[in-house]
Amino acid sequence: MNINSDELCRRTLAHYQDKFAEHGATPRGVDWNGSESQSLQFAQLLKLLPDEGEFSINDFGCGYGALVESLQARWPTMRYRGNDLNPDMIAAARQHHADHKTISFDIAERPLHPADYGVASGVFTLRLGRSDAQCFSNMQDSLDALHATSHIGFAFNTLTSYSDADRMRDYLYYPDPCMLFDLCKRRYARDVALLHDYGLYACTLLVRKTRPVSP
Repeated sequence: MNINSDELCRRTLAHYQDKFAEHGATPRGVDWNGSESQSLQFAQLLKLLPDEGEFSINDFGCGYGALVESLQARWPTMRYRGNDLNPDMIAAARQHHADHKTISFDIAERPLHPADYGVASGVFTLRLGRSDAQCFSNMQDSLDALHATSHIGFAFNTLTSYSDADRMRDYLYYPDPCMLFDLCKRRYARDVALLHDYGLYACTLLVRKTRPVSP
């Protein structure tokens, strides 16, 4: 049975509400194993960005805004907008970053405004009762949204089908990185990088557009 968008949002929200209620504004509160793996994933996503300069960025499924610190450390003039389904996470993010006028957060399924760049970290991990085909289709819908709201490029991470079989879990989704690379090359941009060499059972794709889309 196919799961419609509303039901998928409901299941996703319920899962992360439970995690956040248990662990709070920590990596485990957004279902990461710990701060080390979270930081390592962030480092791959940020390879999309320029070495310096001003830009705007959307954080798709931002949780409690953990990515902001990594961005501010290197790009203090960047403009950030995060979105997430979980109002408790958004409330925590707004409270923590209340003094930063260029940082904002929205309770939303997808980015509400275009930006130069878009990133999505950890949002394609859960199976939530879906088949591989359904997971892939829902992921493509989300990537279409990232593409449509990112002028220069976007980046995202997933688990990988190259994970060791004895470590794979039936409630998690392990897409084929080669399929994701092909999707991005054919559907979004000519310049695509697949990163699969950073020691986690995961991969990151960087999509750089050859011609920015109009706002």
